[in-house]
Amino acid sequence: MTRQWSNEHGNYLDYVAAGESSETIVKKTAFGTVLNTAYRPNVANRLLLKHGEKKYTLLRRSISAYYEFAQFTKPIGPKAGLYYGARDFLKNNKVDAIIATGDPFVLFSYAAKLSKEFGIPWIADYRDPWSHEQKHIKNAPMRVWNAFLEKKIVSSASHISTVSTFVLSKINQLIPNKPFSILPNGYNENEINQIREIPQKNEILTIAFIGTIYNWHPIKSFLGITEKYVQKKADCSINLNFYGTNINTSLLDLIKQDFPSLTPHVKVTSKMPNEELLRKLAEANVMLLFNDYSYMGTKIFDYIGVKRKIILCYSNDAEANALKKQYYTIDEIPSESKQLQADLIEKTNAGVVVKDADHLLEVLDELYAEFEATGQIACNSIGVENYSHKKQVEKLAELILNIK
Repeated sequence: MTRQWSNEHGNYLDYVAAGESSETIVKKTAFGTVLNTAYRPNVANRLLLKHGEKKYTLLRRSISAYYEFAQFTKPIGPKAGLYYGARDFLKNNKVDAIIATGDPFVLFSYAAKLSKEFGIPWIADYRDPWSHEQKHIKNAPMRVWNAFLEKKIVSSASHISTVSTFVLSKINQLIPNKPFSILPNGYNENEINQIREIPQKNEILTIAFIGTIYNWHPIKSFLGITEKYVQKKADCSINLNFYGTNINTSLLDLIKQDFPSLTPHVKVTSKMPNEELLRKLAEANVMLLFNDYSYMGTKIFDYIGVKRKIILCYSNDAEANALKKQYYTIDEIPSESKQLQADLIEKTNAGVVVKDADHLLEVLDELYAEFEATGQIACNSIGVENYSHKKQVEKLAELILNIK
């Protein structure tokens, strides 16, 4: 069960644009039936689509705030189509369990309502924390409201699944003693298999990065050390490729102003379809990952799926630690690991956990020497198949068979 996506804009507007049909679209495949429910944007989103981000800002925020609260009291708002589509389906079809994935967490509310009406157990599948997500809104009314809703709604679930023990620990602070499973985000093995035979490019050592660059990421340190290496090594053939970041323009400005020697070595590309992006990653030699500490994220799974060596920056760097102290928004738990990505890289032998800026300079030198000698960078990872979507679905299927 999912909503319809028109994909007519190719950017963030697709999240609020109307679906392709006013009726639920039923797609039957060899793997099951998918219902694409109708989606109609609310007034706030229609104003955004028609007039852009800069007009009617206060009105749009007020409307969105109303739905943010009201959607938990009754099925209204932009996601209500999922509830009504699921309800119609359950009237005529037998199912073993209802699984709701959050965020958006209003889907948990819908699952609880449907579970009660039809007598079907439901599973709360957390991909992110709910009310514990950001420590800087600890005392805000919205956080109190979300904590109340989370405890009330999820207490009726038969089972909880989530991505890591860290997220589970957050959930257990509100809802203890609930049966649980850990199902990491993983990678799409079908998409990965399509690019498996694409060889690394052997002309220029290419380091690739995809996705969001957060304020706590030591991007300046990384660029500075890379510039230092380029300046030290005559005729250095090295490229940095950034794909679909949230700061494309400011990143280019930063490089031009503070790291001009890197300008010919950097390419910044807008977002692209995932299949095309994976081909680009397959052609690269090294994957760059910034430390998100207690948060695993999703990009690391595509990285290990592609089987290109990962360099994680950093595990214990003074500048990165200062950025974390200033900007990191996740309220960590003392007893839990604060190096989840590093743990996974070491477990799968998928790359190098770079300690600090000085270590990065050494790692770049080692990578470049290997590339000059062989025309590629080896990645001798192990056990990565355990993080495929197929493996996670197998675990989920077993969970459903044993649910009570």
